[in-house]
Amino acid sequence: MAPPTAAASISPLPPLHPDLCQRAWASVPHPTLPLLATPHATSVAVFSLATLSKHSVLTGGHARSVRAATWQPGLAPGKLRLATGSFDATAGLWSWDSGMEREEWEFNLVLEGHENEVKGVAFSPSGQYLATCSRDKSVWIWEDVGVAGGEEEGDDGGEWETVAVLNEHEGDVKAIAWCPDVPGRTGHGRSSADVLASASYDNTVRTWREDSDGEWVCVSVLAGHDATVWGLQWEPKPKDDKTFPRLLTFSADATIRVWTLRQDDEDEEAEKQEASSNAFRPAWGGIPNTMRRELREEWDCTAILPKAHTREVYSATWSADSGLVASAGSDGIIALYGEGSPDGDIGMASSTDPGTNGWRLLATVADGHGPYEINHITWCKRFDAGTERKGEEEMLITTGDDGVIRPWQVRTS
Repeated sequence: MAPPTAAASISPLPPLHPDLCQRAWASVPHPTLPLLATPHATSVAVFSLATLSKHSVLTGGHARSVRAATWQPGLAPGKLRLATGSFDATAGLWSWDSGMEREEWEFNLVLEGHENEVKGVAFSPSGQYLATCSRDKSVWIWEDVGVAGGEEEGDDGGEWETVAVLNEHEGDVKAIAWCPDVPGRTGHGRSSADVLASASYDNTVRTWREDSDGEWVCVSVLAGHDATVWGLQWEPKPKDDKTFPRLLTFSADATIRVWTLRQDDEDEEAEKQEASSNAFRPAWGGIPNTMRRELREEWDCTAILPKAHTREVYSATWSADSGLVASAGSDGIIALYGEGSPDGDIGMASSTDPGTNGWRLLATVADGHGPYEINHITWCKRFDAGTERKGEEEMLITTGDDGVIRPWQVRTS
């Protein structure tokens, strides 16, 4: 990946229509289709990225505001499924089937258990797990037991059961994100390949894995922010085929941090030997718990992105195509960052004083939504008539308290 130069610009494109005229929390692009889901009030508006207009609306499933939404990956062509999280303390599953006579969203299933508002929802890369997080300080992991048992996917939203309730955070859990599936790099000899990260009002991020006993455990605590961690995103595409994905976190302390897993060559070799010692059972099978090494991972803060925000950073997004990072927050600023100096050198820094470590501020836009706060920013593929590279060219989408969904063209040279 070539390092970006210092010349970059962010310019507005025509907003999606119609305006929602209500606070909108986020805009979530479908992983493969030209669709964008935006929670607002008690509904979710789905926009077409081809026409930049409303495609459909999900209504009637929640009694209070919908705070979050996520698309389920890997479904059959013509089928869509969304999970939603609401201030009514529930998560919901919705389905759309283009082959049905009534082309409307159906509310299939409500997931209950949280005591307070559900702030985030996220499907694992395989779609087998759904994670939810809440103001009640907990993270719940749900499993589609029908699909896990080999049954074909039905039209009723699946059969979901709670497999874990994680209670180690000391404050509201603001956001959750599953690590991208990177075969050979996300799994360890004594844990599964699925990795979940959670961000909290307690100023920390935690990562979670399922151990060889089928128990979900906290394997690391990332402490460095001085205020609420509003969210996080995994590096979507690591720079080489040996690197574990890094983690991007953003906070009310107005900083954005990059975290890197500390990988020990001796531990990796031991894990390989443990895993290969018996190919027909999980590593550590048959070994008493008291003899097992602690399942623990160490993360270092390897960069703090250059300062661009004066107040809370509500959202940041990392491009899989360009490696660029964009951020937005309560100050209305949109900022763009690139990694690597113009001559291609990456700075080195210690974990105790990481500095920018090669990250540079490339461009900013002030008052992106006028006087309103920007709640979310995401990279998104363009499919509209204004691009000659449909499905390839990237743009930014911002969502704010004004209920306007704004696309932005990004140019670097």
